[in-house]
Amino acid sequence: MTEKKRTEADWQDIRVFLALARHGSLSAAARALAVNHATIARRIRALEDSLGDKLVERRPEGYVLTPAGTRALSVASDMEKAVQTLGRGEADGAPKGLVRINASPAMSQGFLISRLAELPLLHPGIDIDLGTDLRSISLERHEADIAIRLDPPPVADLIAKRLGSMAYGFYGVPSVCQRVEDGEPPVFVGFDEANADLPDAAWLRREYPQARVAFRTNSQVAQATAARSGIGLVLLPHYIGRKEPDLRLCRLAPLPPVREIWLLIRRQDRNDAPVRAVVEYLIRVFADEQDLFVG
Repeated sequence: MTEKKRTEADWQDIRVFLALARHGSLSAAARALAVNHATIARRIRALEDSLGDKLVERRPEGYVLTPAGTRALSVASDMEKAVQTLGRGEADGAPKGLVRINASPAMSQGFLISRLAELPLLHPGIDIDLGTDLRSISLERHEADIAIRLDPPPVADLIAKRLGSMAYGFYGVPSVCQRVEDGEPPVFVGFDEANADLPDAAWLRREYPQARVAFRTNSQVAQATAARSGIGLVLLPHYIGRKEPDLRLCRLAPLPPVREIWLLIRRQDRNDAPVRAVVEYLIRVFADEQDLFVG
């Protein structure tokens, strides 16, 4: 068998490979890089030719990495981090680079955005990319460097750090709370059908199977906004409900069990300076504001 010819890898080909590895499809990678499908496919072939290895395989669920692709992804991600630090001034020892964080829309909109927006002011060399997709983002695919999850351990090949606990309550405008506390059947604001399998939605459906859900949306922050109209009660984590001045905590039971908040990183990133700086900042922020989360 003739050995494949190896040439120097092109950085643009590597960027395309990173996008395809993270997003899992030609269309998603093309959208992320603002190019067409053909460009993605062409550059992937060029990179495979230059490395002499098959990096991805197409399957019904999308593109998956081969063993060689998994090895290449780790190296390519390190190269990306190195490129991101170029042009940021002298090597003064301060952490520099882009850190990708993923959390749920509720955690992001209700707590993280305002806190994380302060971090580049504390560390001028660090840039933050906060993804708020309900879809589970993969650390293994390097779609994110840090993930904030509820109840995740055990997790293989990842480091998990507990950030605290999260409790729930029913919130509503005072008149709605009073009617329910006087014995009137509750009417709820809840999740839409596309998110009916989320733990909070499933719990509410199981515990209050006959209750009317008068308004549905995919975000707990949006649900809190709807509840301000007086349409019904909304089940919220306390860190969202307590920030709504028009809502109060209603006396209604049962309530969902308390959940644990965890921070996840890849084991190989534990000594990466920008990631470590963000991790330390998040641990401190959650510790300082734990009273906001618990009942």
